[in-house]
Amino acid sequence: MNPDNYLYLAAILFTIGAVGVLVRRNALVVFMCIELMLNSANLTFVTFSRRMGSLDGQVLAFFTMVVAAAEVVVGLAIIMTVFRTRRSTSVDEADEMRG
Repeated sequence: MNPDNYLYLAAILFTIGAVGVLVRRNALVVFMCIELMLNSANLTFVTFSRRMGSLDGQVLAFFTMVVAAAEVVVGLAIIMTVFRTRRSTSVDEADEMRG
């Protein structure tokens, strides 16, 4: 399979994630779209790493996965706290918490 196909797939996944972040109002869906964007970045890192014959991109993808795992822990804790207080996961209602 041509490495360009992996880059096209990564671009499509990133676009789907970006549209989901911009359009959706549910915090869980937005959160999943951000994870989709991070996974597409990982696919790009690994594709370029393989194309260049180096392990640098794969190491960077591993560190991105570690950061994404930490983001999941913190993000879900925040979403659960907002849900317990507001009984909703709407991003618009969470924005009203400033004050």
